[in-house]
Amino acid sequence: MSDAQPEGQPAGQANCVFCRIAAGEIPSAQVYADSEVIAIRDVNPQAPIHVLVLPRRHVAGVAELGAGDLGAENTALLGRIVAVANRVARDDGIAEGGYRLVINQGHDGGQTVGHLHLHVLGGRPMTWPPG
Repeated sequence: MSDAQPEGQPAGQANCVFCRIAAGEIPSAQVYADSEVIAIRDVNPQAPIHVLVLPRRHVAGVAELGAGDLGAENTALLGRIVAVANRVARDDGIAEGGYRLVINQGHDGGQTVGHLHLHVLGGRPMTWPPG
């Protein structure tokens, strides 16, 4: 495999699996896509419905969005991610019965991929606490 930086991708993101999925370099079971956000089925589902909603642009985690300016762009991105998650829940038939939205931040928060993503979990009753 070449170490060359993919065209249009900032340094440090060439090995981000979610950046590569968003760019179409790695196949995924995509359930939604627009110019800002994609939604894919999780390869290791923790519920009958388990979809990941992620921004196309690289954002390491939700804390990165609040690290500086809390401007309109960050607010719009988070709003778009949640709106797409709600659409996925409706499309997958879990909206009426209920579903869980989860964003993990950092190692202790359970984040395993350093790219912001929201989990849509449903299709079974959820328990509390979650883990």
